[in-house]
Amino acid sequence: MGKKRIGVILCGCGHRDGSEVHEATLTLLAIDLAGAEALCFAPAGEARFVRDHLSGDELPERRSMIVESARIARGRIDPLAEARAADLDALIIPGGQGAALNLSSYLADGARCSVEPETARLIREMAAAGKPVGAICIAPATLARALEEAGISAVLTAGDDEDVARDVEAMGHRHERSLPTECVIDRKNRVVTTPAYMNARSIGEVWKGVGKLVDAVIEMA
Repeated sequence: MGKKRIGVILCGCGHRDGSEVHEATLTLLAIDLAGAEALCFAPAGEARFVRDHLSGDELPERRSMIVESARIARGRIDPLAEARAADLDALIIPGGQGAALNLSSYLADGARCSVEPETARLIREMAAAGKPVGAICIAPATLARALEEAGISAVLTAGDDEDVARDVEAMGHRHERSLPTECVIDRKNRVVTTPAYMNARSIGEVWKGVGKLVDAVIEMA
């Protein structure tokens, strides 16, 4: 039997406007340590905006999500439009503000957000095939909206963030508080979430939660 194939959706490089680099890298490391294969994907469009990660200022430029994500994936990345649930055993979405800016409009629109079309399609395909999906940090808010649109009510976590918890529940799910070193597993719906930098104080705490999420996702795959 070959390695399990785990799709990873990225959406830029950096926690202020794309994928959180620690969370994405630790996800890739945990997948490798588990003996599985990571397949990275990103939307082909531009990020909603670009931010200077030193000053925090918005920059007057545009950047391609897949080009920026290739920095994390070391060039091994494909357009999200080419991803198919039939080719994957599981799917994981790292966090970073891009997960709620580029993969959905959650940070702008809250519980009424829309999900980037290819992200929504792939999540629906995975759910329909009964294949597990993991989401990290703020990404569970985007996952919540996509699952709601698919008619699925799941158990999710965004750590102890009360605003996100309220929005998750407004989208028809149950929010469960969690430490960053833990993950919340919904075996019925095959969904795993961990808060990571929503409430983590160190990269070590993020590693513990992400490692548990990856192990749970792969065990269910």
